[in-house]
Amino acid sequence: MAKFEILLVEDEEHLHDALKLNLEMEGYEVSSAFDGPSGLKHIQQAHFDLIILDVMLPEIDGFTITETARLNNITTPILILSAKNTSANRVQGLKLGADDYLTKPFNLEELLLRVSKLIQKSTSILQPAVVEVFSFSGNTLFFQSLEATNKFGEKITLTKKEAMLLKLLVENKNKVITRERILQSVWGYHVFPNTRTIDNFILNFRKYFELDPKNPVHFISIRGVGYKFQE
Repeated sequence: MAKFEILLVEDEEHLHDALKLNLEMEGYEVSSAFDGPSGLKHIQQAHFDLIILDVMLPEIDGFTITETARLNNITTPILILSAKNTSANRVQGLKLGADDYLTKPFNLEELLLRVSKLIQKSTSILQPAVVEVFSFSGNTLFFQSLEATNKFGEKITLTKKEAMLLKLLVENKNKVITRERILQSVWGYHVFPNTRTIDNFILNFRKYFELDPKNPVHFISIRGVGYKFQE
């Protein structure tokens, strides 16, 4: 089973090393950043299952990073660490889009528990019931045999990647799936290539299954975010 990926953005070297070691001992894959700009670059270029983010960082603070991530439709759970323990700071962090807020000094076991809960919550949303055969608008998808038939009775042979992407979209129907999540789930990339790859797959799906490929009703683009399937 693939390890969960955590981005740790913390400039206190000793704390960073201690957290990284303990997270890795729990079985997580940990990427490191020690300042605001490098943390933001990691977040924008790669997929993570959780971001652990200090507030007081060189150049760009954690609140700004959180706000920027959410404005860019990055939905990865964020756990903020802060030496500021006032309720106003906690409220500010949560308002900007953080999922949890832990004040320093903190209990290590509590941090690990919160990490586990946040990852469980985010991954459970993206693990729907398994579907092997699916029909919509006269089209039928057979995921195991990598085949499909369209509304005109034509048989279509699917590549493995086409079947995987179709299954991801169908099992999350009516939900927007980000390009980053698609690449990570279907291609397994940690640092992503050009996302035109996905665009070409979606164009093929429209040719296969849409009545009017230029005006799709099933395979919908969400500009700047990703795609969703709707019946």
